[in-house]
Amino acid sequence: MTKDELISAVIKSCRGDDLTKRLTGNVIDATFEAISKTVKKEKRFAYPGFGTFTVRSRKARKGRNPQTGEEISIKASKTVAFKPAPTLKKSL
Repeated sequence: MTKDELISAVIKSCRGDDLTKRLTGNVIDATFEAISKTVKKEKRFAYPGFGTFTVRSRKARKGRNPQTGEEISIKASKTVAFKPAPTLKKSL
């Protein structure tokens, strides 16, 4: 699903004639921005019935360059993980 398809789906599900694509897009952008800030600051964001986003740390490790087969070092990093809520998981 693309951002445009998400905006159209939200407008359709709200059944509101007063919702414009621009307004709905701004609301969706603000929502994802708030989620991003929360994950950065608190390391966790949970939405009941949907799931939880958490920050996870990856250890440094050895890897291989697929073109040359040469061994390389991969630095430690952080990533965002998502764990679906039981209700979402059941519906899949």
